[in-house]
Amino acid sequence: MRKIQLRIITALLILLISLPGVALAKYASFVIDADSGEIYHAVNEDTRNYPASLTKIMTLYMVFEALENKRLRLHQKLPVSRAATRARPSKLNLRKGDRIKVEDAILALVTKSANDVAIVVAEGLAGSEKEFARRMTARARALGMTNTTFKNASGLPNRGQMSTARDMAILGMKIREDFPQYYRYFNTWKFSYQGRKYYNHNKLLKSYDGTDGIKTGFINASGFNLVASVERNGRRVVGVVFGGRTGKSRNAHMKKLMNKAFRKILIASIRPAIRPTLVNGELPIALNGEPAKENPFEQIATSASSETAAIIGENSVAAVTSPRLPTTEDPSPEKGANNLVSWGIQVGAFTQKFRAQQAARKAAVQVRDIASNIQIVIAKERAEKQKQGLYKARLVGFTEPQARHACNVVIQAKLACLPLVLEHPDRLAMRFE
Repeated sequence: MRKIQLRIITALLILLISLPGVALAKYASFVIDADSGEIYHAVNEDTRNYPASLTKIMTLYMVFEALENKRLRLHQKLPVSRAATRARPSKLNLRKGDRIKVEDAILALVTKSANDVAIVVAEGLAGSEKEFARRMTARARALGMTNTTFKNASGLPNRGQMSTARDMAILGMKIREDFPQYYRYFNTWKFSYQGRKYYNHNKLLKSYDGTDGIKTGFINASGFNLVASVERNGRRVVGVVFGGRTGKSRNAHMKKLMNKAFRKILIASIRPAIRPTLVNGELPIALNGEPAKENPFEQIATSASSETAAIIGENSVAAVTSPRLPTTEDPSPEKGANNLVSWGIQVGAFTQKFRAQQAARKAAVQVRDIASNIQIVIAKERAEKQKQGLYKARLVGFTEPQARHACNVVIQAKLACLPLVLEHPDRLAMRFE
C-alpha cells in the first residue's frame, strides 16, 4: 500500500513540474541605475536560479565580441549540424546542411529565441556547444558574474546552468556598454526569415515607454524571466525578474519596479536647493580668517596638488581612486584653525549635472556619520576644451581631519575622493538628509 502511495506522490510531483506556467523557482528581482550603479530594488538578487533563455544574452555577447574581433562577419554563413536540428523548441526548424547568416542568427536569437540557432552559433565559434558553454562561463566570470555557470548556449534545462538576478543585470549593462553598435538588435520587434515573420517576446518594447531591450526567458523550472533596459530623460535603468508565474504578470511586475525607480530618480532631481547655512546670522568665515564676501555664490578653491586633482571621467565615478590619505588627527572636531568647518571632499567631475549629483549622493551615504552638517554641492566650472563645462561633485561641512577621514572611508568604498580647502560656499548647494 505504501509503495502505491509513494508512486502516486512521485507521479503528481512530476506532473506538477511539467505543467507550463508553474514557477517552482525562487522569486528574485533587481533594479539598478546603469550609469551611477545605484540600486533601487533588490530581492534575492544573489540567489542562484535557472536563467532559461536569458542565457542567450551571453551567447549574443560572445557573438558581438567575435564580430568586434573580426572572427565573424555579419554576412558570413554558419552551417547547421544534426545536433542543431534536434534542439527543442523554440526554434527556426533549420535543416541539416542549411546555412544561416550571422546577422539572421542574431535576429533569430533576439526575437524568436531560437534554440537551434544558439547551437549553430556555439558550434561555429567553438566547435562544440560544450566548449562554447565553457567559454561563456569564463567570460561571465571576467565580467564580474561570479555566481553564473553555463552548460549550454540556449538556456534549455540543465541542472548546472545557474545565474542570479544581479549577474544578469551586470550582463545586461555590459553588453550595451561593450557593444553599443550591436546592442540595437535587442530593439528589433519583427524578424522575417524564409517567408515567415517572428515577433519579439519582450512585450515591453511596445508597452512601456523607453524600453530598448533586452531578453525574456522561460522553462518550467525557472518560471518567466526578464531582463529589461529602459532609458528616460537621459537616465537608464536595468531591471531583472526571475520566477514570474506568467509572462503577463512578470511584465506587469517589471513595469511596477521600473515605475518606482524612475519615481525615485524624479524626486531626487527636483529636490530643492538651499542656501548655505548661516553662522549666527552671518556667512561662514573663510579658512584664512577673513569674513566671506558679501556674495557667497562664487567659487570653491582647492589647495590640493595637481597630481591628486585628476578629473574623474563622466561614465565611471570610481574610474580613478586616490591613494589612502594619512590621518594625523582624530576626525572629531577640536579647537584650532585647521578644524574650522571649511573643508570638503570632491568625488568626481562630470559633463552632466545629474551624474555629479549621483556621485555625491553615493559618497554622502558612506560619510553621513562623520559630520553633522554635510551638504551636497555641485560646482559648475568651465573647462578650456569643453564648451559645456564640468559639474564637480562635492560634499562640504567638514573640518580638515573629518575631510581626510571621509576620503579614507570613500576610497575604501572604491570611489574616488580628494580633500579640499573651501574658501566660499557654492552656487548649487543641496542639503543631504
